Amino acid sequence: MKSGYKKILLIVVLLWQVLLLAGCDYDASEQPAQQAPVPFYNRDSRGRADTIGKLGTQSISIPAGVIDGWARYMGDPGDFADPKIKARYQRPPESYDLPIESFGFQYRITDGDIYTSFRKTEEDYRRDNETLIPYGKPFPWAGVIIYGEYDAATPLNFNFTVQNEFKLAKEITHFDYIQQEQPLYGLTVYRANNGIDPKTGEPWKWDDNAKDIFIKKDQTGNIKTYIKCEFTHHIDSCDHMFYNDDWHIRVWIGYSRTYLPQWQEMENNIIKILDSWRVTGEGKLLGKQIGKA
Repeated sequence: MKSGYKKILLIVVLLWQVLLLAGCDYDASEQPAQQAPVPFYNRDSRGRADTIGKLGTQSISIPAGVIDGWARYMGDPGDFADPKIKARYQRPPESYDLPIESFGFQYRITDGDIYTSFRKTEEDYRRDNETLIPYGKPFPWAGVIIYGEYDAATPLNFNFTVQNEFKLAKEITHFDYIQQEQPLYGLTVYRANNGIDPKTGEPWKWDDNAKDIFIKKDQTGNIKTYIKCEFTHHIDSCDHMFYNDDWHIRVWIGYSRTYLPQWQEMENNIIKILDSWRVTGEGKLLGKQIGKA
């Protein structure tokens, strides 16, 4: 009987020691992670918080209601990523140093304003969609996407892109891009097969592979602006891209070819818009935000 009691007592002592050791391990290594401090958010007249982060080299606060969709941060899973990866992903806490990969918004070419929900520009955008697009009239809004560039090894120019475009045209469609003698709106112009459809011997009327190409170089000879305009199904549109060295960003703009003469004004105004969203590392605005509701 005494022997059985001693065995039970020994087991209880051993279990107690195991529990003590487990408790020590928890205290040493399993303390709850300290919560990251909640950043200050600028808000609009409706109390909606801005989207914050670092775009290229600058901390920014994007007014609520401006972004078309959502902002993507560096490291976020892609739209078509495995759902399991998306479910496991945990984005780092928001801050004014969290790198933004990309975001988009609508820019009005005619006056340099931008679309913001719960602002008059929302009504304007809807009206223009209903009264201009169905009748084939020029649409004064441009879609804009901003991309932060963070790879120091990637050049901020379109030198390779343009040369590759010419190379593919030669290999796939079997015609050359010919530089035109006269610039247009301050841009160097290249036309597919010198602007002539080889099947008809007349100027191109429709061919998705025969876009007009416009470029602008900086003083060192690097291509900083690259525009492709096409005639497709009676819609004349342009895809316009440019780099900004100060911000370390690449910008894409899509718009009706009617507004090509204003290409430089668009570039300048988009940078002005971004400048108006700049903040300190603590979120203090450095100017009046364009597009704030």
